[in-house]
Amino acid sequence: MKKTILFSAIVVIACGFRGSAQSHWTPASARQWFNGRAWLGGLHMKPDPHINAVTFAGQYHRNRKYWEEAFAFLRDHDLAALPAGRYAIDSDHVFATVTDDSTKDFDQTRWESHRNYIDLQCVITGKEKMGRYPVARATVVRAYDPARDIANYDAPGEFFIVPAGSFMIFFPVDAHRPNITAGSRRVLEKKIVIKVQVAPPGD
Repeated sequence: MKKTILFSAIVVIACGFRGSAQSHWTPASARQWFNGRAWLGGLHMKPDPHINAVTFAGQYHRNRKYWEEAFAFLRDHDLAALPAGRYAIDSDHVFATVTDDSTKDFDQTRWESHRNYIDLQCVITGKEKMGRYPVARATVVRAYDPARDIANYDAPGEFFIVPAGSFMIFFPVDAHRPNITAGSRRVLEKKIVIKVQVAPPGD
């Protein structure tokens, strides 16, 4: 009987320690971590304040290596001088696409989302408007294509102006609509989109 009680106590204690080691991000703890900006690793770019801090904190800490590689790429390159094209950062886990192009009229852009990758969208020169809306509430107009990792939607959305030297992050839960002209005239814009592989589910 004593052995049974002792064994049960050990199991309860062990479970308690295991539970205390788990990381459950709250809006407050995630925002505190986000605002500390240690995760930027010395990168002098401005994260958009509308980034979902709770989702980002969870993804970052489950795939820290990939995020550190993404921010190091931005920190260690002369971004204004990078030629347009694709850059492998960590095989297909993390890669960047550099574009030199004009922003687009609203009706030339689309709502989209991805399942396998997170979009780190960095504006290097110029500025653009970007939209965001929950995938769960958007209307699918083009079903998910696994080969291209993309689906398209119809949605109302909320929109943000993202200026040069700043970035936005879109997760699989975000339908997003980037590349929109911010204002009445199109502008020539240099942009880098880094694709970061989605972390597996976990705390």
